[in-house]
Amino acid sequence: MSRYNRHIILSDVGQHGQDKLSLAKVLVVGAGGLGCPILQYLAAAGIGTLGIIDFDDVDISNLQRQILFGTKSLGTNKAKAAKKRLEDLNPTIHIEAIEERLTYGNAIDLFHRYDIIVDGTDNFATRYLVNDAAILTNKPFVYGAIYKFEGQVSAFNYKNGPSYRCLFPNPPKEGSVANCSEVGVLGVLPGIIGTMMANEVIKIILDFDHVLSGKLLCYNSRTTEMTTLKINKNKNEIDKVKNNPELIEVNQEDVCAISVSEISNFDLDAFDNIQFIDVRELSEQPKLTVGNCIEIPLSNLENNINLIDRSKTTIVFCQSGVRSKKAVELLKKHEIKEPLSFKGGVFEIIDVLKIKVS
Repeated sequence: MSRYNRHIILSDVGQHGQDKLSLAKVLVVGAGGLGCPILQYLAAAGIGTLGIIDFDDVDISNLQRQILFGTKSLGTNKAKAAKKRLEDLNPTIHIEAIEERLTYGNAIDLFHRYDIIVDGTDNFATRYLVNDAAILTNKPFVYGAIYKFEGQVSAFNYKNGPSYRCLFPNPPKEGSVANCSEVGVLGVLPGIIGTMMANEVIKIILDFDHVLSGKLLCYNSRTTEMTTLKINKNKNEIDKVKNNPELIEVNQEDVCAISVSEISNFDLDAFDNIQFIDVRELSEQPKLTVGNCIEIPLSNLENNINLIDRSKTTIVFCQSGVRSKKAVELLKKHEIKEPLSFKGGVFEIIDVLKIKVS
């Protein structure tokens, strides 16, 4: 009674509503920027069973926005670290840490164990996987996404409502859309969007009106503007998933796997005649001062192959190492001699080569 007093004295929640929260089972996919505030508020609200699935470990670059973690969490699996922190916040609930990647092999069985799915991931492949598995298991899922200063929130597959594929029928071409590790994100933004997502979960559990089903809420943190867009249900897209469950097998690993050669902590003396290619957009920071480097954004790379010296060893880098792999794949098609992708991106190359930043 004392822990949930502020809920219980709310006339629209009361003891009955708090009991609903205590009986609810919610799975949060991803314990990153969005997952941390989602988990924190759902645990504090008294969600009876809280599942956390994440295969990644806590990195120092996460601490700018992933508020469940501290320096003592570095190197620890995120699901495990989140569980430890949340058990201290609320030891009266059951928390399950699943230290693995969500795949087509485990999604269906996992989703069956929960009432609501929350997608806190940052890549399109997993979003489609979550959507399709939610349709096949008939589970509502709360969606959120962030990009630089902007965020989106919606609730899909809720009471026979629209799905994620009704809004985005087809995933973008792999490598064509950067994530926050490449373009950056304002640290408070995932907190704002994640809290909104937690709010939608609670609204669904308490059967409140005005759940964001059939609506996409868009928030701009720079202008503090909110826009709500209507999402129309596309029965054909939903039936396509129901009638073709094998579509779920297109998971993140399948979509993102690119057979390229990568390189990381290397000695320049081990290579002769090197040229670097920076495939970031010209506006991206930080700018580097490095010899034998040409800037060709990935979006223009294929039209500027003639700028690349085929007699040199080509090392490609970007912000995080994602687009550079795509660039290497493209260069191979144009028969550039053994191009290499620099693993870890621009900040790793700064550390390794002691490059000046401008």
